[in-house]
Amino acid sequence: MLIGVVAFVVVIVLVVVGVLVWANIVMQGDRARAIEVWTNDAVAVTSTEHSVVMVPAGVASGTGLVFIPGAKVDPYAYMYKLSEIVERTGATIVITKPTLNLAFFDQRPLATFTADAPDVDRWFVGGHSLGGVRACMLADDPAVSGLVLFGSYCANDLTASGLEVLSIAGSRDGLSTPEKIADARGMLPADADLVEIEGLNHAGFGDYGVQPGDKTATIPTGQQRDEITDALATVLGR
Repeated sequence: MLIGVVAFVVVIVLVVVGVLVWANIVMQGDRARAIEVWTNDAVAVTSTEHSVVMVPAGVASGTGLVFIPGAKVDPYAYMYKLSEIVERTGATIVITKPTLNLAFFDQRPLATFTADAPDVDRWFVGGHSLGGVRACMLADDPAVSGLVLFGSYCANDLTASGLEVLSIAGSRDGLSTPEKIADARGMLPADADLVEIEGLNHAGFGDYGVQPGDKTATIPTGQQRDEITDALATVLGR
């Protein structure tokens, strides 16, 4: 009996350790791209215990986006792609640092992250891939005005939410394919804006290298960033 209990405990410990090790092996962000943002005089970057905050060095617009990374993707991998919208519109971006690098393990309320940018008075929530699925779940927070999805779609029904919604797909996305995003269109409000960027793949929403199962992007990183920013400006630039 005692041997059986000990064996059971050992198995549980090994499983927990295995999950922790697996969750902490992340797809690392491109260091050079992140440094480019850190050294950009037009963007002020602050790293807190639970988020990376980018604010304009000049006048802020009062609009902000809490952005949730994809599963096991380094939060810093999104700095470069999201920083241009800060420069162009004065929006504030708060990139979360999910618990165990997985958005579904992160049960902290949206207020945990919006508190890092107290001057913002109009909030969007969004995310990439599984981070976008989690963002959909947080979109019912009274503080949220809109939702932004990068290569993602909702599992919960937001058709009657009244939210402003922007969903960006990549034509070369091998994971959250344009077809999957179109199939989940019924979960979004009727006036949701769906944009497809030609040549963009799944990993191109950030800067973290090749992702298994994805296709190869056919447009360069700079163009990916510009087209993502153009789409974001339709909601964050208002």
